Amino acid sequence: MAAAPATEGRVLPAFALIGWRWVSRNPASTIAPILLPFIFLYFLRLISPASLFPLEIVGAMLFTTQNIGSWVLGDSATWRIENALQDLFVASPLGKIRYLFGIALSNLIPAAPALLVLAGLLVVSLGHPVPLFGAVALVGGIAVLWLLFSAIGVAISSRLTSQREIWPVGNLTFTILGMLSPLYYPLSSLPPLWQAAAHFLPATYAALLVQGALGITPASPGTLALYAALLVVCAVVGTAIALRLYRWQGG
Repeated sequence: MAAAPATEGRVLPAFALIGWRWVSRNPASTIAPILLPFIFLYFLRLISPASLFPLEIVGAMLFTTQNIGSWVLGDSATWRIENALQDLFVASPLGKIRYLFGIALSNLIPAAPALLVLAGLLVVSLGHPVPLFGAVALVGGIAVLWLLFSAIGVAISSRLTSQREIWPVGNLTFTILGMLSPLYYPLSSLPPLWQAAAHFLPATYAALLVQGALGITPASPGTLALYAALLVVCAVVGTAIALRLYRWQGG
């Protein structure tokens, strides 16, 4: 019994090793997360005002983070459907919460290079170092979305019954969520009905919070506090619902 805490402490490093081995064996896996947001940035840079470029870079960082949920969905569904690994996880003392953090961490590692490249591009586009409050808001927004959409990913994965469903369901779900939120454009530029719908999505508040904290869009301290509170509330509720829907059982 005394060895249990030490064993529990190995869960996250073990999952981190899975993510690192994926990157070390397939370096292209670090390039793929960069391509999609950079395609958006390239065309937006051509057709939108230069003043919006920092906002669009922030959106690319949040979009990349949100897409981690799609990778979590793919890994979790594949391990359960094709490899029957989830049978082992369910039979172990791991538990679905530590499993969620583990698989989320293993998929954060391949996304980290894209986030770092985008962070460097953000500093260049701003023309000055990122202010401390803005950096805290950016890291906090990324962390909240990372956990929330990873939870959504594992919840959806547990409902899939075929390997063929993984790619279309994952891409459709997380791409639509990313496009509905004002990540690459100001919320005010959307039609009124779209704006109303966007207020039900947590990524909207992450975007508004980071944009305001970095001074990209005007926002008072009270407004930023409201955005942060709404982001946390949406994330807590969304994660709770996702974990409630997640079937913690073998294949």
